[in-house]
Amino acid sequence: MSTEKTIHQYQEVISACKSLFMKKNADYGTSWRIMRPSSITDQIFIKAQRIRSIEEKGTQKVQDPIADEFVGIINYCIIGLILLHNPNIEANEIDLDILESKYQQEVNSTMELMLNKNHDYGEAWRSMRISTFTDLILTKILRTKEIESNKGKTLISEGIDANYRDMMNYAIFASIRLNENK
Repeated sequence: MSTEKTIHQYQEVISACKSLFMKKNADYGTSWRIMRPSSITDQIFIKAQRIRSIEEKGTQKVQDPIADEFVGIINYCIIGLILLHNPNIEANEIDLDILESKYQQEVNSTMELMLNKNHDYGEAWRSMRISTFTDLILTKILRTKEIESNKGKTLISEGIDANYRDMMNYAIFASIRLNENK
């Protein structure tokens, strides 16, 4: 696969996520801004746990597609990054143009990380199972919860933002793979 194809697929996933995110913010405002990053991590956990539960059971009773859960993970990761990088954001409603800019900044940084890792790993993710992305997201959630319990302090590990970026990229990879399997 070419880097150009990956970038195109990545941007297609992000475009759908961003469209949903902006529509929800137009409907609800930025009510999520009062959430603490630990609550965002728990929201990501709920979505990843639902995916894993459905993967293990092979059936589901609520018919919301797994693909929608990966979109939710992506958008919650971006919310988490926005909150982490703008600690005083909870005080005010965010103008949609400013919010869109912040959203795109986080996407750009996360995509750059993906491209750098993709260069080194040679798009190994294309040969991975979607269930592995679920497990990796759940692992990153547990790591993030531990860092949050330690008030953000680590000895040698990456911080919360790096874990959000990795979770986001895993969810995007899963979304690309699901789109390819349609």
